[in-house]
Amino acid sequence: MPTLLVFANFPRISARITVLLTFLIALTFVSPAYAEPPYAKWGRMAMQQTKQHYPQAQIVDYLHVGRIKKTPTTSEETFKLLLQEGNRKRALFVHIEFDNNTEKVVRITFDERA
Repeated sequence: MPTLLVFANFPRISARITVLLTFLIALTFVSPAYAEPPYAKWGRMAMQQTKQHYPQAQIVDYLHVGRIKKTPTTSEETFKLLLQEGNRKRALFVHIEFDNNTEKVVRITFDERA
């Protein structure tokens, strides 16, 4: 008789196993928590420096242009910020050169374009 009880409960057991397997498979494909991109700290610095140099302007848009290797020991992150001051809009490129090992800033330059 115990064999009949197992078969009688098979649909219920099968459903539970299916739910459990679906859950475990879903966990496999879930992406990890959103992590900050490696340039995020430089982007914050670019915006802070822009606010100091252009206190009357508002930053209305932000774009990470990219990173280049400047020298064997330094790299440069470039950001394009769109500034608005009254009715005037202009693009500002912020270049942050830093030491690859220490991440100490070597120089920050601004390139303003109409």
